[in-house]
Amino acid sequence: MSRSFPMPQAFVSPDRIRSLFTEAMSQMYRTEVPQYGTLIELVADVNAGCLENDPDLRDRLTRAGELERIDVERHGAIRLGTADELFTIRRLFAVMGMQPVGYYDLSVAGVPVHSTSFRPIDEAALNVNPFRVFTSLLRLELIEDEGLRGEAEAILAKRRIYTPRAVALIERHEQKGGLTEAEATEFVAEALETFRWHGEATVSAETYKRLHDAHRLIADVVSFKGPHINHLTPRTLDIDAVQARMPERGITPKAVIEGPPRRHCDILLRQTSFKALEETIAFSDDDDAIQGTHTARFGEIEQRGVALTAKGRALYDQLLASVRDEVQVGAGGAKAGAYDHELAARFKALPDSWDELRKADLAFFRYSATPAGIAVAAGSRLPGDPEALIAQGYLACTPIVYEDFLPVSAAGIFQSNLGTDQQQNYVTRSNRDAFEAALGATVQDELALYAERQAASLDSALAALGLGRLPLKTVA
Repeated sequence: MSRSFPMPQAFVSPDRIRSLFTEAMSQMYRTEVPQYGTLIELVADVNAGCLENDPDLRDRLTRAGELERIDVERHGAIRLGTADELFTIRRLFAVMGMQPVGYYDLSVAGVPVHSTSFRPIDEAALNVNPFRVFTSLLRLELIEDEGLRGEAEAILAKRRIYTPRAVALIERHEQKGGLTEAEATEFVAEALETFRWHGEATVSAETYKRLHDAHRLIADVVSFKGPHINHLTPRTLDIDAVQARMPERGITPKAVIEGPPRRHCDILLRQTSFKALEETIAFSDDDDAIQGTHTARFGEIEQRGVALTAKGRALYDQLLASVRDEVQVGAGGAKAGAYDHELAARFKALPDSWDELRKADLAFFRYSATPAGIAVAAGSRLPGDPEALIAQGYLACTPIVYEDFLPVSAAGIFQSNLGTDQQQNYVTRSNRDAFEAALGATVQDELALYAERQAASLDSALAALGLGRLPLKTVA
């Protein structure tokens, strides 16, 4: 007599788990921070108007495979307190197909953290859901008061920010190579607990004050049960329109938009935000219940442009630094107009056409064979020069979207929501080796990832045209 055995359940893709988590996170944050819901509605209205009024933009996003991802695109940010917390968060994000990309030193703006971005790296995965989480680790060694530093270390050593079941499901994923649909659903629910807001501090009011006086961010990281998500960011197609219309929805934006100025050809990343909420919290004093307030969670919007090459990024950094050295923007925003004007003037040195950016090797592009090129290739010999192929309409190129972050912009957002819009840099205290040791992995080089995507797309496009590998020619 034959026996029948149950078939093993299929694993769901990391893309599916990431999408489930993104939706659950967005719903949770909308409940916790109602203004986030208002922000989502505003961004949706602005994006719809942009696509309706700019057919070329719609066509470019469609050709690049980006149009479908715009509405689901989010990035979040969390701040961790210990190396063990960072080590485990890497494993948690791996379940969702997200890897650490880039190292960011935020001490450049006096913020005592260093960070990475967890995100998918494969182009297909990015087009399904490019969810990113900017993840920072508190640098306790930057706390000058030795006694307070030791106290913070002791407080953080006691907490456990992951549920036992979340850890068990991470281990199952590592051992078995995946999760079933039921396990993925459970994993999302358990992982979400790490990012949830808790209105009860784990420290006394007096301890909180000393941490807060050392740095507001230190108090935010050390004083709570877990690293509550401090913002979720939708992607807009016109950040200037969102900035101008935020007051119509009862939202006060920060004084200046971080990043490059408004341009015809968007580059890198532009970000703005509304001020962090002042939220009631209860302290853990032994005698009477004491209530206070805490400011940490805010709303943010981003507009993403093309990824710049090392050459383009060096020029961007040089131009931005020159403006920030020239114009300081105070918390009241009195000099915001002067800053924006100077920014636009200085950035005229960076070409504002796709063709110039590409030919000067300032930005990364994705190449593809056009239907016309494929048709011609079937019956005749094509020129062996990518520029000639582009000029004749046989090879198309579209900008590769920047998927990462900018340390000065991130620090500017942090500072704004810690009580100031001041544009100021401090001496850098980079320590990538220590960060990667805590992470348990090497962070990937974002520029290398973009270069690989560009090269692979060119090779694939040329192969479709029946051509071998050809070098790109750039101008000096």
